[in-house]
Amino acid sequence: MTLTLNGESRVFEGPAGGPLSVSGLLVMLALDTKKVAVERNEEIVPRSRYAETWLASGDALEIVHFIGGG
Repeated sequence: MTLTLNGESRVFEGPAGGPLSVSGLLVMLALDTKKVAVERNEEIVPRSRYAETWLASGDALEIVHFIGGG
């Protein structure tokens, strides 16, 4: 499936060719679900719904990664 991720078109495959969730995408990208915010098609995805929010080809996602520091 083709997704627009932070403005860049990228191709992803779901697990064994099946559907891909926001949670699955974050695992593929090696991102900690506790340290990111995800917007799908201009709507914020609540962290509690990452596993049940299914992605479709053509979806536009913005992923913001929080970094702590001092």
